[in-house]
Amino acid sequence: HHPITWHLPPTPTPDTPPPTYPFQHQHYWPEPASQTASAADPHEALFWEAVDREDLATLTTALDITDERDHDAVATALPTLTSWRRRTRGQSTVDSWRYRVIWRRLGIVNSDRLSGRWLTVIPAGFAEDGRVETVLDALRSYGAECVVLETGDAARATLADRLTAEGVTGAGYGAVLSFLSLDEEPHPALPAVPKGLALLSALVPALSDVGVTAPLWSVTMGGADGDDGPRISPDQALTWGFGLVAALEYPRLWGGLVDLPTEPDEKVLRYLAGVLRGQGDEDQIAIRNSGVFGRRLVRAPLGEAAERRPWTPRGTVLVTGGTGGVGGQIARWLAGEGVEHLLLLGRRGADGEGVRELVAELEGLGAAVTVASCDVADRDALASVVEAVPADCPLTAVVHAAGLGQQSTIAETSPEEFARVVKGKVLGARNLDEVLGDRPLDAFVLISSNAGVWGGGGQGAYAAANAYLDALARQRRRQGRTATSIAWGSWAGAGLGAVDGAAERLERLGVSAMDPDLAVRALVASVERGETALSVADMDWTRFAPGFTAARPSPLLSELPEVRAALRELAAEAETERSGSDLAGRLASLSEADREAAVLDAVRSHTAAVLGHREAAEVDADTAFTGQGFDSMTAVQLRNALVKDFGLRLPTTLVFDCPTPRAVARFVLDELAGGAAEQAPVAAAVRTDDDPVVIVGMACRLPGGIASPEDLWKLLEAGGEALSDFPTDRGWDIDGIYDPEPGLPGKTYVRRGGFLEDAGGFDAAFFRISPREALAMDPQHRVFLETSWEVFERA
Repeated sequence: HHPITWHLPPTPTPDTPPPTYPFQHQHYWPEPASQTASAADPHEALFWEAVDREDLATLTTALDITDERDHDAVATALPTLTSWRRRTRGQSTVDSWRYRVIWRRLGIVNSDRLSGRWLTVIPAGFAEDGRVETVLDALRSYGAECVVLETGDAARATLADRLTAEGVTGAGYGAVLSFLSLDEEPHPALPAVPKGLALLSALVPALSDVGVTAPLWSVTMGGADGDDGPRISPDQALTWGFGLVAALEYPRLWGGLVDLPTEPDEKVLRYLAGVLRGQGDEDQIAIRNSGVFGRRLVRAPLGEAAERRPWTPRGTVLVTGGTGGVGGQIARWLAGEGVEHLLLLGRRGADGEGVRELVAELEGLGAAVTVASCDVADRDALASVVEAVPADCPLTAVVHAAGLGQQSTIAETSPEEFARVVKGKVLGARNLDEVLGDRPLDAFVLISSNAGVWGGGGQGAYAAANAYLDALARQRRRQGRTATSIAWGSWAGAGLGAVDGAAERLERLGVSAMDPDLAVRALVASVERGETALSVADMDWTRFAPGFTAARPSPLLSELPEVRAALRELAAEAETERSGSDLAGRLASLSEADREAAVLDAVRSHTAAVLGHREAAEVDADTAFTGQGFDSMTAVQLRNALVKDFGLRLPTTLVFDCPTPRAVARFVLDELAGGAAEQAPVAAAVRTDDDPVVIVGMACRLPGGIASPEDLWKLLEAGGEALSDFPTDRGWDIDGIYDPEPGLPGKTYVRRGGFLEDAGGFDAAFFRISPREALAMDPQHRVFLETSWEVFERA
C-alpha cells in the first residue's frame, strides 16, 4: 500500500501556457510508486545476485549469518531458492513472448448501395455453385455490376493475357472479388497446393501486370476460425496465410480477406456489401450471423494459471524434422524428461549433417533413438514408419517440425517452388492427421511460424503453409482430438535463426532470437494447458511496427500498446522534424538542374547509409529500392532521414510510391516547390479565465454495434447508418407487430430500427442498502428503488 499524491496543474494565467492533455502523450495521473522510486536497495540487489549465482558465501555474508545451524539452513534452502528465482524469471520472459489471435466485433458496417463494375473471379466449374450465385445475386441487388471471369489456368502470363483480352486493365473496375479459394481440389501437377490457391497466387501478380488498381478481396468459407463460424477448412486457411503476404507485397492492389458462413443469409450478405464498400483499414474480416469481426493480435500471458494436464513424455514420441535445429532442441527436452524412445524422421535420415552427434547426445540422456529416412509428405512411407513402432513402447505423442523456408516474393515464386515450400509442412501435417486418426495421444504439436499469423515479405507460400497448420489444429480440436499449433518467432541457433545473417536481419527488424530452453518451456506449457493455437515470439514492436505498417496500416496489431505508442512517436517525430534544414534552404539558390542533382545526391547518400554502403556511388539512381536490398524497415529509415534533411512531411509509403532513388528525388523536389508557396498556419493563443478541462475517458453504447467513442466517430466519418433488423433475443412477436399500414396502434410498418446489440448482456448494478437506510430514505427515493428492483426482476 502506497500513499497517492495528486499533483494538480496550476490555473493558467496569461503568461502560463495551458497544460498538456493526455491525448498529447503526457500523463496527468500519478505514476505508480515503482516507476518513480529511487534506485533499488543495494543490499537487496546483493542478496538476489548471490541467489542467482548460488553463491553461499556471499549470501551468508549479506545476511550476516555466523551461527552454524543458520548457515546449514541457508545452504539447504539456497538451491531451491535459486531454482525458484530462475523459474519465475523465465516464466516472466515466456509470458512476454505469448500472443494469440482474437476476433473483435466491428461496431459499424456501412451498407449503403454499391456502384460500378465488379470483377468476380471464380474457379473453372464453379459458375453454377450455389454459394457463388447467392453472393453475386446479393451484390447485384445492392447495385454492383458483377462481371464474371471464370478461369482454370494458373499460369501468370496466360492469366494476364486473358485479363487484357477481357478488357480488365487500369482503373475500369470498382473492385475485384475472388472466389478462387472455394476450389479445394489438389492441383493435378502440384498436389500439395489446392487449385484455388494456385490460381490466386497467379492472379495477384497478373492483376498488377495489367495495371489494375481496384482492391482485390478474397472470399473464403471456413478459412478463418470463430465460435459460430462454418466448418474449418485448412485448405482455405492457406488463402489467409497467402493473403497476409500479398497485403505487404501489393499494398495498393490487395483489398483484404473476408470469411463467410457456408450458407450466408440476408444479414450476412448485407454485411458483406458494407465490408466491400469499405470499413476503414479493416482487411482481415469474418462475417457471421451475429455480426462482423476484425482479426486482432493480443498478448496472452499465462500468469499464475494452473496446469490442466502435466505432459510427462513416455513410450515413443515421433518428431518430424527431428534432426533439424528446432526439432533437435525439442528432442533434447524429451530425452531429458525421460521418454523411452525417440523416433526422428528426416528426408536424409542418419546421413544428415550432425545427426550422429545428436543421437549420441540423446542416448546419453537415457533415450533409445531411431532415425528413419522418411519424407512425411509420402503418406505410405509415413504409415509404414508408424506401423513399425513396437507395441511395448507405443506411440504417445507427435511433434511436426519438418518444413522449408522461403525468401522470394510472390512475383518471383514459380508454381513449382510454391508447391515445394508448401509440401513438407502441409502434406506432412495432413498425413500425420490421417494416419494417426483417432489414436489417443498425449500431444500432437505442430511447429508453425508467425509468417502465418501476421505475414512477412517474401514468404507467400511459407505463410500459407503455416496458416494451414494453425487451422488443422483447430479442426482437430473440433473433432475432439488433441492438437497444439505454435507459431514461432526466431530461435537462437535453430531454424531460420541458424542461417547466416538471418538472425542479425531479424534482430534489425525487431524480431529477437529466443533462448531455446525457454522456447521449449513455452511449448510444454501450451500443451499442458490444452491450448490450440498460440504465437510465441520475442518482439521489439517499437522497431517492428513502423516498418511493418509503412505501406499500409495494420488493424491486426492495433490493440498492442507498444505498437500504438511506436506509431504515435513516429508521427510526432515527423511533425517535429518539419522545421526544415540548411540543405532545403541552399536549394533555393541553385538552378533547376542543379537542384535535382543535389536532391538526388542526398537521396543516394541516405540510401547508402541505410544499406550500409560506404559511398553513395554504390547506389544506382534508376534501380528499384527492392532490387537494392530494401525491406519495410529500411524504407522507413530512409523516409525518416529525408524528413530530417528537407523538413517535409513525407509519407511513410514513400519508397513504395516512388520505387527508385531518382523517383524519390523528383517527388521531394515537387514537395519543396509546392511547400514554398504555402505558409504554415499560426495557432492563435486565446486567453481564458476558466480552469482547463481534462477528458480522461469516454464510453458509449449505441445501436449498430457502437461500443466506443471511436466506433461512433467512424460512423459519423463514413456517413453510415446504425440500423439493424429487429432483435430476436427479447421475446418480441416480430411478425405480429409488423403491419405495412402506417399509424396502426401497437404496430410498426418498418422492419429495421436502431437497436442495441446483446442487450441481455448488460450487467445490472445493484445497491446494497440496509433496512435502516431504506427507511431513512425520502419517499421519492424509495419509489425509485422499488421500481428499479421490479424492472430487474422482470428482466
